[in-house]
Amino acid sequence: MNYKDTLKMPKTEFAMRGNLPNREPDMQKDWEERRLYEKVQERTAGRPTFILHDGPPYANGDIHMGHALNKILKDFIVRHKSMTGFHAPYVPGWDTHGLPIETALTKKGKVDRKKLSIAEFRKLCAEYALEQVDSQREQFKRLGVRGDWDNPYVTLHHGYEAQQIKVFGEMAKKGYIYKGKKPVYWSPSSESALAEAEIEYHDKRSPSIYVAFDVTDGRGVLQGDEKFVIWTTTPWTIPANLAIALNATLDYVTVAVNGAKYIVAEGLLEELVGQFEWTDYEVVATHKGAELEHAKAKHPLYDRESLIILGDHVTLDAGTGCVHTAPGHGEDDYIVGQQYGLDVLCPVDDKGVFTDEAPMFEGLFYDAANKPISEKLEEVGALLKLNFFTHSYPHDWRTKKPVIFRATSQWFASIKDFREDLLREVEETTWLPKWGETRLYNMVRDRGDWCISRQRVWGVPIPVFYGENNEPIITDETIEHVSDLFREHGSNIWFEWDAKELLPEGFTSEHSPNGTFTKETDIMDVWFDSGSSHQAVLHERDDLVRPADVYIEGSDQYRGWFNSSLSTSVAVTGKAPYKSVISHGFTLDGEGKKMSKSLGNTIIPNKVMQQLGADILRLWVASVDYQADVRVSDAILKQVAEVYRKIRNTFRFLLGNLEGFDPANHRVSYEDLSGLDQYMLVKLNDLVRDVRKGYDEYQFSTVYNKVHNFCTIELSSFYMDIGKDYLYLKEEDHISRRRIQTVMYDTLVTLTKLLSPILSHTTEEVWGFIPGVSEEAVQLTDMPEVQEFTGVEELVKKWDRFVLLRDDVLKAYEDARNEKGINKSAHATLTLSGSADDVALLRSLNELHRLFIAVDVKVEDEAPVGATNYEHVAVLVEQAEGEVCERCRYVSNELGTDSDHPTLCPECTETVVTHYQNA
Repeated sequence: MNYKDTLKMPKTEFAMRGNLPNREPDMQKDWEERRLYEKVQERTAGRPTFILHDGPPYANGDIHMGHALNKILKDFIVRHKSMTGFHAPYVPGWDTHGLPIETALTKKGKVDRKKLSIAEFRKLCAEYALEQVDSQREQFKRLGVRGDWDNPYVTLHHGYEAQQIKVFGEMAKKGYIYKGKKPVYWSPSSESALAEAEIEYHDKRSPSIYVAFDVTDGRGVLQGDEKFVIWTTTPWTIPANLAIALNATLDYVTVAVNGAKYIVAEGLLEELVGQFEWTDYEVVATHKGAELEHAKAKHPLYDRESLIILGDHVTLDAGTGCVHTAPGHGEDDYIVGQQYGLDVLCPVDDKGVFTDEAPMFEGLFYDAANKPISEKLEEVGALLKLNFFTHSYPHDWRTKKPVIFRATSQWFASIKDFREDLLREVEETTWLPKWGETRLYNMVRDRGDWCISRQRVWGVPIPVFYGENNEPIITDETIEHVSDLFREHGSNIWFEWDAKELLPEGFTSEHSPNGTFTKETDIMDVWFDSGSSHQAVLHERDDLVRPADVYIEGSDQYRGWFNSSLSTSVAVTGKAPYKSVISHGFTLDGEGKKMSKSLGNTIIPNKVMQQLGADILRLWVASVDYQADVRVSDAILKQVAEVYRKIRNTFRFLLGNLEGFDPANHRVSYEDLSGLDQYMLVKLNDLVRDVRKGYDEYQFSTVYNKVHNFCTIELSSFYMDIGKDYLYLKEEDHISRRRIQTVMYDTLVTLTKLLSPILSHTTEEVWGFIPGVSEEAVQLTDMPEVQEFTGVEELVKKWDRFVLLRDDVLKAYEDARNEKGINKSAHATLTLSGSADDVALLRSLNELHRLFIAVDVKVEDEAPVGATNYEHVAVLVEQAEGEVCERCRYVSNELGTDSDHPTLCPECTETVVTHYQNA
């Protein structure tokens, strides 16, 4: 007979190769057709809710690796929570307003902005944004992210805009919204105000100048022939100078040098002497800054005076201690200027060009004016020194061009009015990593009022009307009416209808006795859009609740969505919109460099999925320490793909050896398992405990490492290695075989569930091959619970020790292959010796030769001659005497005990005769 036919070799239709790029799209289509997202929600309905609120990506362009990292992390969390006792709906969202979409349309060349009305252009923006939403939605779904993709939230949707108007109205009602002229970040390239979250820093080469201002009024303290010396890196702001700020508590010296007298801070004198190369100078007077308040100096270029004022912002960190003050171009300048009643002079227009308020420089772009202004200062003898330096400078994060501080009339949210509430909520939120709390706390503590208006057209209008006296009108009635209109028609009607049509019927106001009204033309900052999602989504939707359990976004969102959401939520509800906040790092290339098209080092998620599959991307996300910046490259993904192959092969091996196993009839109780089998179930239980803890703490790399190690070490190198002989050689119903199959079955089901949030496609594929499971999909099950086994301490101690002894034997096998040519352990005999405890342990084990996969094992009290001492045990490996059994491939000196089977060992003969030949 053919003895191979008597072996119970692994048999399964579960493919060795994942073929993920081709198989995953079909699986995703099947999930949609089976309505698995809805079925998950139906199954978990009534459980405590867990809400992960999706921070909306911007709807423009294909997704990048940062998107993939973010969305996959969210999917891990939501899938895990729905399998651990929670009802966890996931509603994806998109941010759809703002300059990039305006720019994308005009850059295409298909849109002549000048020929379109605002309303017509906005309709094209909306169409483009929704096209981008559809494109990104398909790409996110291709990642295997499960969610309510048919009902996302989109910031241009009517209902969303209506709720955003209510957020604005509630903040205005509480007195947090005001209009004022003050300096804000202004982008000449975008021709709009910017929020701090829209600023990024790049190196810029700037001039550095020291300028002398002649004293015109010494207030009886100065002689009148002195000069205040200021320092600035923005010569273009000199035309806007209205004052010089000193620190009241600092000492200021009058220095006589080269026939002139200069006033500088005493603490900076030594440094300035070096800067100006003064060799023969004398300090002729010293005054406290407070003594010089209200003195006056002449502006070096214009026929006006600059007031000497005091400010706590003046320090000895750099400069001269005399700070050039232009209230129209700096926040500190503005604040201190208000205290002294200074004008807010801003002689620069929306495009960054000087107006007629800057004589001699009108029509010049601000940056181009640096040189002529410096030359004019030198011409009049006011320029003491000019040089250049490179420093970090704010830039518009969209156009990548420098921004300026520029005073304009803007709408603001007064953060200072509820700052303490914000700080309290930061402290009551859970942060991961922990430093996130300090980061946002300091931002809130130090930030100024939030400029929420933008001089663009693609966004949600600021719902303010003006009367005939130009006073703003914001009432409960107007807010409610505009919100209702936007819910019905969308915000485009703001630009299609007249102010009178947008107001409630019969509306009157003391600000407009003749009934003539106008409307605000600015739109809201896009961070106000997304920051209102707690109201427009969490509060509005029946399947969600506020506050969310967690927000998770990139670390740049401390200044962005985390911040704006906190501000609007605390302003409206008094509470943070989230209970916990998790941040992740950025994706870098394999060398730790920022990805860019110019460097050619970008990794595109869509290409990765076409070549390797989404599950490889998902496994990569699980493998990294996402709270820091993470690296990804083709080489790194190749390593992850190798780990995936090992995990897949583990699934395949388990499935193959469960062929014919019916858990309802064949499983063996824990009490009837061997010690080794019990030990493996205890180890599996430890894995469940560790993995669930990893998921609970959002430490997905723990899940990855624990599962990977379990598959490669405990299973592949240990248990499955030992179990092969029982599985392949014993008859189908042999108790030893059923014991191992029981452990393998539990291991298979457990691993499939544990990995379901991460390898969402592969685990569903595996689930379809597992015998005896009743659930339609693994994602419709719960995570395995940690079991409580009794009396496991001695069991674990015993087998943990055995594992160490076995490691020594494996090293001995390796040495025997190299030194004695014994290529297979099935051809070897072992003689072992060690400590009394180890000898007793080895002698207590049944079928020791099976545990070591050897022909025979002897245990001696003393090390035999020729044995090698390893870390824990002495081992002698010798070639076994006899011939190789045709069936089991072990060496035996008892072949031919049955004349009908002369090439079989006695054990194989008995199995064949009893269970196969007679059958």
